[in-house]
Amino acid sequence: MEKPFDWSQLKRLGKYMKPYSKKMLPIIIITILIVTLSKLAIPMLITFAIDHAILEKNGSLLLIVTGTMAAVYVIQWLSSNYRIRYTNDIGQRVIYDLRRDLFSHIQQLSFRFFDKRPAGSVLVRVTNDVNSLQDLFTNGVVNVLIDSIQLLGIIIILLSFNLKLGLAIMITVPLMFMVSTTLRKRIRRAWQDVRMKQSRINSHLNESIQGIRVTQAYTQEKDNMNYFDGMNKVNRFSWNKASGLNQSFGPIIEITGAIGYCILFWYGAHLVQTGEISIGILVGFATYIGHFWDPINRLGQMYSQLLIAMASSERIFEFIDEKPTVEENAHAPKMPPIKGNISIENLVFEYEPGRPALKGINLEVQAGQSIALVGHTGSGKSTIINLISRFYDPVEGRILIDGHPIREVTIQSLRSQIGIVLQDTFIFSGTIRDNIRFGRLDATDEEVELAAKAVNADDFIKDLVNGYDTEVQERGNVLSMGQRQLISFARALLANPRILILDEATASIDTETELKIQEALKILLAGRTSFIIAHRLSTIRNADNIVVLDHGRIMEMGSHEQLIEGKGIYYGLIQAQFRFLNETG
Repeated sequence: MEKPFDWSQLKRLGKYMKPYSKKMLPIIIITILIVTLSKLAIPMLITFAIDHAILEKNGSLLLIVTGTMAAVYVIQWLSSNYRIRYTNDIGQRVIYDLRRDLFSHIQQLSFRFFDKRPAGSVLVRVTNDVNSLQDLFTNGVVNVLIDSIQLLGIIIILLSFNLKLGLAIMITVPLMFMVSTTLRKRIRRAWQDVRMKQSRINSHLNESIQGIRVTQAYTQEKDNMNYFDGMNKVNRFSWNKASGLNQSFGPIIEITGAIGYCILFWYGAHLVQTGEISIGILVGFATYIGHFWDPINRLGQMYSQLLIAMASSERIFEFIDEKPTVEENAHAPKMPPIKGNISIENLVFEYEPGRPALKGINLEVQAGQSIALVGHTGSGKSTIINLISRFYDPVEGRILIDGHPIREVTIQSLRSQIGIVLQDTFIFSGTIRDNIRFGRLDATDEEVELAAKAVNADDFIKDLVNGYDTEVQERGNVLSMGQRQLISFARALLANPRILILDEATASIDTETELKIQEALKILLAGRTSFIIAHRLSTIRNADNIVVLDHGRIMEMGSHEQLIEGKGIYYGLIQAQFRFLNETG
């Protein structure tokens, strides 16, 4: 079903221009009027020159008119320069504000938002969709004003020159608008389809780049290329269709203009012969008609540009209107400095309605205790730590830290006192020093290096070409898995959180590196409440309390020795790990 043109989106875009309109709009309006009036004056001067200088052989008057035309062209050129400068400035400011607001809002959205959208789909909103609005703000709005004023001025001048000839020429305009209205509906649908196809390409492209190692490992390059090629062809056909419909405005204008010229020279010649109009008026009509169809053509193209912009703005505002599923109360207080006592009361959570991931979890943790969460994949381990960090909110139950319900304090004050180290440590583009300092941006170089030394990362960092100032690319691919983990430990230590979460932080590392990481962990965990998700016995056996989960429920709790004696689920997991180690040597 055809979606109506959404004027409310255009209004919302207009609000981004409002902060700059008071200062710059008067200058732009003045330059627009000067440019438009100068364009309208040129044909009038030509008409005057023909009738009163050329036909009457008045050389001095012709010289004056010629000089006047030259002065008008200079004024038009100067005004256009100022207008372009100011409109480009406003346009770039608006694009800057829009992209900043979009990115800032995306930063605040909850995990659920990113769970259901590929990274490429988010990327295209911030880049391509915002860029597609650039022409609208820098040229589009101003050109609409110029062309509209010019059209109105030409119509008034033509009708004042000769009412009958003016009306005869204008008879083609309604016909053109009837045809173009039908065409505009098809163009709108076509550009919406183009945007959808481009979003799919960007999503697949981002996924392919992120997963290039898997693609090459399984020699799926050809199939991946064929799939991308198919998407690319569909996008090309979609673009060609939209572009073809867009370009069809030109021929319609040309045909309408040709009909207008035929009427002008047939009926205009008759009026000249009868003495009702002069030769200069006829030439003036011809000149103004040439200027009449050009703005109509530009307005038609502008409508197509507007449709593209509206398709993009719809997608941009869809994200801006997205509400975080995890929200803080308007007047929520800050979480005071915490000790680390945690109470989990009857926690129930669902990623999807009707499929609970946690089923009534109850757990008491004393400040400074280390809690190991153990269980099969999907048992609810990561869900618990996600809820403690308030990346999600539970369906039922609550979590209290030092007696404060975490849903009643600001998110920033909560998360600033929680540190998380993941299995897949994310390394940002920049230096090693910058990546460690990400834990606390105001840390000095000395504090950064002390944190690295404390977790045994200093040795390998100093062996790098530029030491702490070594540049690493996105995701830190020049570093080994263990080196990335040690950097993440240094980052967490520098942040000095009271609650520390390790989510499979010691997985996929060699034995030598594990020894270094175990030493680093002793320093990292000292005096902090910690939650450890791990499968390695060496990582979890020294935990104060081991919590065994299965299908969203706590099945066992106790120390390593207690759970081994009980010979329950935990005992079975440990035995399975020993068998695996023996079989693999």
